[in-house]
Amino acid sequence: MRRPHIRSVAVAVAVTTAATGLAGTAFAGPSRGVERSAASAATSADAVVEAAQVAAFTHATATGVSKGDELHAQDVMVDPEGARHVRFIRTHNGMPVLGGDLIVHLNRQLAYTGATSAAAHAVKPAATKAKLTADQAASKAAQVAKGDAGSAELVVDARGGSAALAYQVTVTDDGTSSTVVIDALTGKVRSNTPDADEFLSPKLLDAMRKRGESADPATGTAAPAAAGLLGSGASGATSYPATAHGTGKTLFVGTVGLTTTATSRGHYQLKDPSRYGTETRDAKGSYTEKFSAGSKFTNTTDVWGNGQTTSRASAAADAQYGITKTLDFYKSTFGRKGIANNSKAAQGMVHWGKKVANAFWDPTCNCMLYGDGDGDMFKKPLVVLDVTGHELTHGVVDATAKLEPTYVDPQGNQYGEPGALNESLADIFGSNVEFYAKNTKDTPDYLIGEKLGLAQKFLRRLDHPSLDKLEGTVDYWKPEVYSTEVHAGSGVSSHAYYLLAEGSGKKTINGVNYDSPTYNHATVKGIGRTKATAIYYRALTRYMVSTTDFHDARVATLKAAKDLYGASSTEYKTVDKAWAAVNVTAANTPASRH
Repeated sequence: MRRPHIRSVAVAVAVTTAATGLAGTAFAGPSRGVERSAASAATSADAVVEAAQVAAFTHATATGVSKGDELHAQDVMVDPEGARHVRFIRTHNGMPVLGGDLIVHLNRQLAYTGATSAAAHAVKPAATKAKLTADQAASKAAQVAKGDAGSAELVVDARGGSAALAYQVTVTDDGTSSTVVIDALTGKVRSNTPDADEFLSPKLLDAMRKRGESADPATGTAAPAAAGLLGSGASGATSYPATAHGTGKTLFVGTVGLTTTATSRGHYQLKDPSRYGTETRDAKGSYTEKFSAGSKFTNTTDVWGNGQTTSRASAAADAQYGITKTLDFYKSTFGRKGIANNSKAAQGMVHWGKKVANAFWDPTCNCMLYGDGDGDMFKKPLVVLDVTGHELTHGVVDATAKLEPTYVDPQGNQYGEPGALNESLADIFGSNVEFYAKNTKDTPDYLIGEKLGLAQKFLRRLDHPSLDKLEGTVDYWKPEVYSTEVHAGSGVSSHAYYLLAEGSGKKTINGVNYDSPTYNHATVKGIGRTKATAIYYRALTRYMVSTTDFHDARVATLKAAKDLYGASSTEYKTVDKAWAAVNVTAANTPASRH
């Protein structure tokens, strides 16, 4: 998972807009009117931030902001209809506040309309002086996380309804890192969270091990892509570097076109200049979290891989294809320019570590890391398309709501509804990347990990989550979901999304059969994937914070549907029905949250 970072934005504030054009079954990008809104809003971003800061202190009862707090703008969002949303991270007396993030909502006239706060209480700790020294905290963190500790930083831990003085320490071991939070008074470990998002949980790997199950998917069997998708490599350039059009012979999606870089005549690099310089490199078995330490993929022909693992470039072709398709999905659908919406490259490293049966989004590296499999349970690199879409979506969540687990056990399994919602959003948008790519060798579907070669033919599925017996994914909400491993708990909101998009009951899409049940045996008629996805993205970026749970997510998606379609619309009413169909209602909202 992700480390909290405090970034102060003094003058320049990024302004983003949401696409609301939704034509037919295809995703529509921002209209010219939206672009004009963004351009005009950029000049007044400081005024929006200032108004939101004033509103946050004026409405302290709702925001939890108090004396000693400083708000640092992370993002300013301007909706086409005129609403403004400012996402803040917080410091208290100069110390970063964990779980102190909030969003202030304003109208076109910059008047306060509401707030979404991760900690709707004052974050002032009772004690202001630490009893432990920084060195003692770092030593404790190193012992707990079993690695080398960096420097300890004083923070205020406002998670879980508390406000405690604490130390935050980064601990590294074999290229991986964890963030450990130590109580500055008692020395108690408040949290120990891996910084990278693992696609496969320790609990899942343990379940497969106990079953004696392995996954060895077929590779290199796909026919070449249709004419016109492949590149000759020739750029016709008179100066270098120049854009070239190459060919990827992948493990899982056949032969595909890749935009590459001609570094000189007859020399190429697997780097896409048309997508901010997005690049895939070779970790060569190292555990580095520095992208610059990876080896560049270069060649004298603009052909990458041979469709088999005998070429190191085959996995790289899959990764580069998946990363660029994910970028294209977010840009064409929502106008999002890059994972963090900052027009910067997305990066990936294949052949990471030795016998690693996993793939990760790593915020330290700001890149994707792909293991080759352990040769036992997973025999091929984890570079399939929906894995990439899933993991890069963790990067999008990291740049927006920063949803975090509430607890991590000693084995590294994560628990808590915000973490489960994070996994769900990664599955939802990961499946959408497949629909966007329309690759005939990877049928777009609502299944996750269907090309990994598992015995149950998928890892998770959105229509009927409990058909996943490996992780024990759940269909419906109940209080026990708070203590459910996050991948298993993700079924609640994934199921709600599927019902919103496609409805309940039997349905066949692209040759895949679905049969989605409901908790209350009600019939839900879907509004279509395009609208459902627009609602979930609007909810993520405008109304979700680090502590958002499933009941909060219901409220967030209702607000998003109201923004996009109106409170009396079919879309709004169907959002409510879809959540009720997974047993998430206003009536059963817990009085106290975990």
